[in-house]
Amino acid sequence: MAVFTALTDTDRDAIAIAYGMTNLSSVVGIADGDRETTYLFRTGEGEFIVTLFENGAEPLDLERAFVTMETLHSNGVPCPKPMRTTDGLATLQAAGRLVAIVSFLSGSSTNDPTLARCKSLGRLMARVHTILQRSQKTQQTELPTGAVHGALVCQNVFFLGDEVSGVINFRLRHDDILISEIADVLVGWTSQPNGALDDQKSGAILAGYQSVRRLTGTEKGALPGFVLASAARRYASDKNRTRLPEAAILAYDSLRSEIIV
Repeated sequence: MAVFTALTDTDRDAIAIAYGMTNLSSVVGIADGDRETTYLFRTGEGEFIVTLFENGAEPLDLERAFVTMETLHSNGVPCPKPMRTTDGLATLQAAGRLVAIVSFLSGSSTNDPTLARCKSLGRLMARVHTILQRSQKTQQTELPTGAVHGALVCQNVFFLGDEVSGVINFRLRHDDILISEIADVLVGWTSQPNGALDDQKSGAILAGYQSVRRLTGTEKGALPGFVLASAARRYASDKNRTRLPEAAILAYDSLRSEIIV
C-alpha cells in the first residue's frame, strides 16, 4: 500500500536550516511508496533528494550507506553525494520520520540496455568492487570477497547516453563474494523470457567489468554456478514455478566460457 508523508512549511524550513540550505526555491514531491517518501529540494546550493523513511530504516544503517557513498563519490564513482547536517549527522527527524538527503543525479533508468550501456554497467560494478575492497583492505581468498552494492537492479542505475550517470540506493550494501553480485547483475539485466542470458549483453557486461578488474581463473570457473543459483532465486519468486528448473539451466548453459574470457 502506497504511503505519502506531507511536509508542512515548518518541516521544510527545519530541514533546510539543519542542512545549512539557503534560498529554498521549491519543494516537489517526486515519488511515494510503501517505505519512503521522496522530495526534490531546489536551493541556492543546488538540487537535493530528500527522503523520508516510513519504516524499516535505522540511523546506523543509513550512516553505513553514507560512508560507502562518501568513499565512492570521493573516488569519482557517479553516486549521490551524501549530505550531512551542520552537526555532521547522516539523518534527522522531521514530520515524525527519519530523513536523509543526497545530491540530485541526472539521468534515467532502463529495462532494455544497449550493449554500450551494458559495458558501462560492467565498468561501474568493477569500480565499486575495487574501490570498496581497497578501502576495507579485504584479505584475498580463492574467491575474492568484499563490499558489494547489493541492489544493482535496473531502477537503481541511471544513464545519460551510453554511460552510467549515477547509481543509487546503497542501503543493502554488504560483504559478499564478488562474483555473486556479478551473477545477479547478469541474470537481472540480460535474462530473456525463457531464462537464457542474452549472449551479447552478458559479454558486454563482463568485458566492461574486466576492463577494470580481471576475474581470476577460479572466479571464471565458479561464475556459471553462481548464475545458476541467482536464476533459481529469480524464478523461485515467480508464481509459475514450474519453469524454474528449465530457466535456471538455460541461464547456466548460456554463460559460455568464451563470454567469460
